[in-house]
Amino acid sequence: MVKASEPTNVSKPSGEGANDTPPSPKAPPVEIPHTLSIRQLADLLQASAIDIIKQLMKIGIMANINQVIDYETAATIATNLGYQPRPKPRITQSLASAIGETKKQPTKDEELGGLRPRPPVVTIMGHVNHGKTRLLDAIRQTNVMATEAGGITQHIGAYQVTVNDQKIAFLDTPGHEDFTAMRARGAQVTDVTVLVVAADDGVMPQTLEAIDHARAAGVPIIVAINKIDKPEANVELTKQQLTDAGLVIEEWGGDTVCVQVSAKEKRGIPELLESILLVAEMEDLKANPSKPAEGVVIEAEMDKTKGPLATVLVHTGTLKLGDTIVAGTTWGRLKAMFNDTGKRVRKADQSTPVELLGLDSVPQVGNIMTAVASEQQARALIQKRQLEIKQQAPLVTLNNLFDQISAGQIKELNVILKTDVQGSIEPIRSSLERLGTKEVQVRVIHSGSGNVTESDVMLAIASKGLIIGFNTDTERGARRLADAEGVSIRNYDVIYNLVDDVNKALKGMLEPSYIDVIEGRAEVRAIFTATKKQKIAGVYVTEGKVSRGASVKVKRQEQVICESTISSLKHFKDDVKEMNAGSECGVGTKDYNDFQVGDILEVFRREKR
Repeated sequence: MVKASEPTNVSKPSGEGANDTPPSPKAPPVEIPHTLSIRQLADLLQASAIDIIKQLMKIGIMANINQVIDYETAATIATNLGYQPRPKPRITQSLASAIGETKKQPTKDEELGGLRPRPPVVTIMGHVNHGKTRLLDAIRQTNVMATEAGGITQHIGAYQVTVNDQKIAFLDTPGHEDFTAMRARGAQVTDVTVLVVAADDGVMPQTLEAIDHARAAGVPIIVAINKIDKPEANVELTKQQLTDAGLVIEEWGGDTVCVQVSAKEKRGIPELLESILLVAEMEDLKANPSKPAEGVVIEAEMDKTKGPLATVLVHTGTLKLGDTIVAGTTWGRLKAMFNDTGKRVRKADQSTPVELLGLDSVPQVGNIMTAVASEQQARALIQKRQLEIKQQAPLVTLNNLFDQISAGQIKELNVILKTDVQGSIEPIRSSLERLGTKEVQVRVIHSGSGNVTESDVMLAIASKGLIIGFNTDTERGARRLADAEGVSIRNYDVIYNLVDDVNKALKGMLEPSYIDVIEGRAEVRAIFTATKKQKIAGVYVTEGKVSRGASVKVKRQEQVICESTISSLKHFKDDVKEMNAGSECGVGTKDYNDFQVGDILEVFRREKR
């Protein structure tokens, strides 16, 4: 709803009905409700909606004909158009009785605040090459997969289909990482997850990850066992593997809906769609189509000819052409909207994906999109969101765990556990989960063997959890993302120490620990003799920066040879303070000379965590 910051008399050129002075005592009075639309105000003042919109623009408010404004704003416009405004009395129940009116009984829809059933939003997830896109292709009866490079999904796509006069919106994602990335930014966009498992391949590592990501989001899972047409398909074995993963299907006494399909032969598709609608009906999905539109950005790019583009899935309300919108910390006025078939549309209702043209910059995937009344409101909302980001509580670490428990900020410690071998997972998981107290439960939401990956970090961000590694390493990209987002990664090689640290953290007894934050890396490409006692490494800075006086690790074949500090840094013959990525320089270190070509210098700083 549009509000005026203060009633303002707006000067008006002749011919537009504006006034420089307050209305004369002979000006006709008009009763104005406490809220009304611009169309209603135009009818009330016997003016055109265009004149009303022009008057609003003069006081810095951009609005459309259906926009609702408050009394103060409407009174300002009425005064400038030569009326004497006064507030219309609200008809309370007692007043209604006094004037002989009976209060209208609210309808069920009004009792629900204008809520109406909305179509479900479904995400397709599963292991690579298990047929996610081919399944969606079979549902849509179009050839999406043929347009993808190598038959593998390259971008997030959103599509809407109609089944027995009921709509379903589908998200086709490259992987569960994107699903979780949206959650990490505060967007819970999915209502139902369809987990695609190939009957000839069974449950694979990415299948298990997808299950854990969907569970962490609290989203119901429907299993689609695909490729049942293949001779080597083993449906019963796949069902057993799903049970081992904690998804017990209905026919085996569980509560997981399971449908056998062949995307290639288009078998089982009607049954899958009926199951989706059934699960969605049980979720009782509702939204208000009359509210200003809200949604989430599911894809964004900078087009060379069109400029910033964003694909948005409208969650509630109705998005209209010409609306002013805010997406994350970007904003703009909608110049054009396109549906999933590329057709121009003038509006998009709830659970509808549309591509938007008109934003001033490219938003991030997962940003919340909100329709507002004016540029003023857009800028105010952006400022509010920026402030909220700054005020967000830090992600949980073992060091701040007790403080967050004491402040009542967390009731559950979510842990992502990665180990060197599968056999280590269960004893560590059971030991950790036994540590729970009345105040906080310890919950291992995902576990697996291998290095800590970016997918693990994204899940930690989305679930506000931490990562524990046992006898395993962290991939470089995952470490970089964790450092940027403040995710805690703890590495151990003794189970007792791991469990003891978590136990102490829960009780507020853990001693502070420190982590090494990588600031830059450089590769040794030549070695020079400076003096009899000192050698200089000629290096190429591959990432970040190298600074004089900084701490440095000399690594050879991933093994740390020594830790030291950079005592000298030269660019040709000049002493310099720092060198950035892409440059060459000479590095001397304190008390170390045994460089070899190919060594990696890892510059770091040590921080308390």
